[in-house]
Amino acid sequence: MTNNPSISYEQAGVSIDANDIMVERISRSVSATYGPRVLGLENGFAGLFRLDYDEKLFKKNYKSPVLVACTDGVGTKVLIAQEMNRLETIGQDLVAMNVNDMLVQGAEPLFFLDYVGINKLDPEVMAAIVESIAKGCRMADCALIGGETAEMPDIYDKKGEYDLAGFAVGVVERRRIITGKTVQKGDIVLGLASSGIHSNGYTLVRHILFKQHSFKVTDRIDELDGAVLGDVLLEPTKIYVRSIVSLLSGYKRKQIVHGMAHITGGGLVGNIPRVLPADCDAVLKKDSWPVPPIFRFLQKLGPVEEAEMFRVFNMGIGYVLIVAPDFAGAVKEKLEKTGQTVYDIGVIAAGKKTVVLK
Repeated sequence: MTNNPSISYEQAGVSIDANDIMVERISRSVSATYGPRVLGLENGFAGLFRLDYDEKLFKKNYKSPVLVACTDGVGTKVLIAQEMNRLETIGQDLVAMNVNDMLVQGAEPLFFLDYVGINKLDPEVMAAIVESIAKGCRMADCALIGGETAEMPDIYDKKGEYDLAGFAVGVVERRRIITGKTVQKGDIVLGLASSGIHSNGYTLVRHILFKQHSFKVTDRIDELDGAVLGDVLLEPTKIYVRSIVSLLSGYKRKQIVHGMAHITGGGLVGNIPRVLPADCDAVLKKDSWPVPPIFRFLQKLGPVEEAEMFRVFNMGIGYVLIVAPDFAGAVKEKLEKTGQTVYDIGVIAAGKKTVVLK
């Protein structure tokens, strides 16, 4: 047995002190997401959240509550954020990918947890990431009640390398769950505009732009109105929570929204069928909404077949509602009042649970 000098955790690559500094830095951002249902627990090992409460000012009681849970990441979009050294938007992407999914079932987001695996824990970098996650949580009206930061230089071996995962829990009254079972022929398909690529398809994006064509993230692109390429690629995923929750809360008796879909990986053709009955198709009019320039730019550069574009990307529609025809106009108006850009993109017809693009 050799008489070697002692070694510390920090010498092996993990700094406990840096983690303590980071926790102190993010505490204000995290607590800013708290509402009356969060129970403060200093130095706790888990977050505490009340589902029901009886205070007169904040009364929120459920008759038959069903919890809804989601987990997701942002894929290889993080590589572009790392190359741009941009940390202020990636957290919104992380929150959006989770809370938009649970919205589809008609759920209200309650709380969020994050996981960050990173090469080297830099308190300023981590604070910026968590602050962007907290910002997304505030936009989604959910509390950031916990998380985990894992400093793992043996796995993330490049300086500045990290990955993100998010976990969200929401609630919906059992009788208000939206499954798509009530979708029927004649229903109208409304599409909410996306803010760009959102957080899917970035492996193909990076292959086309940086492997095939050697663009740089700092390049200004004429076809994108002279915008910096990295800025366009990092446009954060839109969070639809307030608009959808507000809409659904206005129809407490009638369920005029028969189905919804968050348009993520698989695009319109892959996600809408998930909420269609076996005997229905969604017939979409491709010219009924403007396709953002970034998609046409990628399609031309690839080149990528149009069918593949619609199978990989949202093509400008980030969220879809299938509504009763008599209420379509009112739903569109209500959503527009909350700041959404809404398009009448199609109709439900007899078919075999597919999307037909016309």
